[in-house]
Amino acid sequence: MPIHLETARLCALADEALIEGGFRTGEFAEAERLFSQAQAVAVQAGDRAGEARAVGGLGMTEHHRNIARLVAGAAVAEADIAAEEELMRRALALWQETGEAAGTALALFGVSLVFQVLRRDWAAAMPYLWQAFGLAEAVEESGDLYGRSEICRHVGFYYLAKDVRPAEAVRHLGHSLALRERIGDPRRLPSALVALGEAKMIAGHPQDAAGLFGRAVTLARESELLPWRIGDAEENLRQADAALNS
Repeated sequence: MPIHLETARLCALADEALIEGGFRTGEFAEAERLFSQAQAVAVQAGDRAGEARAVGGLGMTEHHRNIARLVAGAAVAEADIAAEEELMRRALALWQETGEAAGTALALFGVSLVFQVLRRDWAAAMPYLWQAFGLAEAVEESGDLYGRSEICRHVGFYYLAKDVRPAEAVRHLGHSLALRERIGDPRRLPSALVALGEAKMIAGHPQDAAGLFGRAVTLARESELLPWRIGDAEENLRQADAALNS
């Protein structure tokens, strides 16, 4: 079911605004405006896939806002979590209605984020994430390398934080990084490098980790990422260097 051309155009613009906000500016009003406009166009055109795409984008916009609150050291209000979850579940219902595997995978992933990242409930998150992972090839085949990268990334986190298996974490986070390298957007690389570096540290390879962290620091600074993203890469590099010099 192809998405209406105008809806697709608006969603593409909104995606760029969301990436810029999430990685460089911390501003999300433009992404919200564009996704809302795309939703309105889709509804008017009877474009269910486009509506699903736009609603999911609004959910991801709220997710980035909630992440910004966490990074700032603030508690995320239950009302904010509930608002994000409602959007993610609406997007999932819409995608399931269309029967499209790629969109359904990303919507399942969106719901998993609510539980994994905000509610800290791995047991509730993983049924959604495993279903998304099972459909991840369809996401890549649709042309969304970043979407598949994110699914692989969070499976990697599962093997870092919950079912601790460093080799599995390295495998999934390495695939996530490789997908982002294919995209070629330097804004998206430092976080993937840091995640893989953390897995390498746990796996007992501090030299490899230091190389990944060093590259992350350079790219984060060159791309003028948000201060907390630069700081995260720098702190991980310091820890890896300390491990090597101890």
